[in-house]
Amino acid sequence: MSEKKSFWNKPRKGPSALIAGFMVIACSIFVVVFALGLLSAKNNSIKNLLTFALLISIGISAALAVVFALGRWLFCWRNMRRTLFGLVCLATLLALFYAEENWRGKYTWEKYRREQEAEGEQFDLKSIAPQAVPDAQNFAMTPMWIEEICASMGPEKARKWYGDKVAALGHTNFVSKLRMPIELSGRGLESTNQSGGWTQGEKFDLRLWQEYYRKFAATTNFFPIAPQPQTPAADVLLALSKYDATIQELRAASQLPFSRFPLGYEEDNPAMIVLPHLSLFRQIALMLQLRAVAELELGQTEKALDDIKLILRLTKTIRNEPIFISHLVRMSVLQIGLQPVWQGLAEQRWSDAQLLTLETEFSQFDFLADYLFAIRSERIMSIGAIDFMKRSRDFEMLAYSGEDELWESGKVVSSILYRLAPSGWFEQNKISISRMNYEYLLPIVDMEKHVISLSTVAKAKKALEKLPPSPFTWFDRLFLPALGSIPPKFAYAESVTDMARIACALESYRLAHESFPETLAALTPKFLEKIPHDIINGQSLNYRLTTNGQFILYSVGWNGTDDGGSIVMGKGKTPGVDTKQGDWVWKYPAN
Repeated sequence: MSEKKSFWNKPRKGPSALIAGFMVIACSIFVVVFALGLLSAKNNSIKNLLTFALLISIGISAALAVVFALGRWLFCWRNMRRTLFGLVCLATLLALFYAEENWRGKYTWEKYRREQEAEGEQFDLKSIAPQAVPDAQNFAMTPMWIEEICASMGPEKARKWYGDKVAALGHTNFVSKLRMPIELSGRGLESTNQSGGWTQGEKFDLRLWQEYYRKFAATTNFFPIAPQPQTPAADVLLALSKYDATIQELRAASQLPFSRFPLGYEEDNPAMIVLPHLSLFRQIALMLQLRAVAELELGQTEKALDDIKLILRLTKTIRNEPIFISHLVRMSVLQIGLQPVWQGLAEQRWSDAQLLTLETEFSQFDFLADYLFAIRSERIMSIGAIDFMKRSRDFEMLAYSGEDELWESGKVVSSILYRLAPSGWFEQNKISISRMNYEYLLPIVDMEKHVISLSTVAKAKKALEKLPPSPFTWFDRLFLPALGSIPPKFAYAESVTDMARIACALESYRLAHESFPETLAALTPKFLEKIPHDIINGQSLNYRLTTNGQFILYSVGWNGTDDGGSIVMGKGKTPGVDTKQGDWVWKYPAN
């Protein structure tokens, strides 16, 4: 009588043997992974290690089981023939699919492009890049800018901009002269955070700046200080006098008739064009702003006017750059330049001739036209970037751009789809982004009426929100301007420029009649040829006299509602005016 075999010494055959084998493999992997986890992971709990090791062991064992089963199935010649035939059919279908999608995308894009070009639209970066100008007449080609870019980028990178002009400087110890801070950081040199704000009806308090410069005279000799305190304005001007030579050089350079910075318009990827010059404009403007306010307080109105004109000139030197951020910088610099203009008006310091000069300077701006130029340029830059990504399939760049749906959610699958996508899908993306730009973003501004349409803004926002999650709309949310913030910036810049012109004309009227007029209509035609209207609704700007002999002038603002000339403050550590709420107001302090 044979001995009955136990479960443990009974031979395994068929599926049970396979299951037992893979269980042994799974257990072995589990033990190895868990042991390695104990040795390497210092902060993980035992529970987390057990879960991780279990998932890894099950996953690897299941994968091995699938591979083993598939291998056994393929080693049957009949199955192998069927598989090979199926693979050939699949490859043929894929080839046909790619060929059809690539042809369809290219054909549709070329057709759309021809139709748009027939209407005067451009799609070539060279068509919007500033024309070359003589170096001797180019503000951006002056030695001070060559020196500055060499100091900030390094001579090797600067040669891409300036070529042999770098060596022509005759030295390698480059100095960043155009960086002219009005305050320092580190070593306890905190900012005063008290620079005034015309949008809130606040003047500069130069005493705070005087205290700032004198307080840290013992800590640093960066700013010159008189042995004994002078007037706040005199101490501020003395502190900033270290920049006098650079300002004179900058002022002389600004008189040149042209300005064209040598940006990399020939770059394969327009999105990677470097803009090292832009960081300086705001810093220079802040320094000139503080100087102008101090000069006004000392009665040096011509010097203050010269500094304001230099600020405004800086905004014009990058007007022709087809880069959206360049226009954001321009509008920021304009806001800085308005402070001393407003403060001189509030203190009634400007002469009639100076007021005419200021009004003429502001009349040269048209930020609604700039909006259209920036939007068209943004479309061309976006199309160029899509073409680059079609060639390079650089998914990391796509991830860097901040597309949440494509990157953060399922980024592995998205990466594979992006890299394997037919080139025709990229062409379809160019059509989608061009249509959104042409049909929704450009119509926001009506140049004939010189207004911004809030209803079109709402339509554009809805159209963007309703874009289907399609491979044909991958890039719309990446490259289309943020509809909630871009049009208001241009609208606000145009509105406050118009109000500055009117305020100068009102002051000229006051000088002639010793009081402000009852209505704006009294300004034409002697003091203002044509009174700018409210670009939000196309109606007259709101104007009324106040009980203290001043006036309040305002636009209904981005909400399109007349809030009686009230402003709304934003939130934050140093809150400013929330330009999307309330009215856009020009008014002076009560006293």
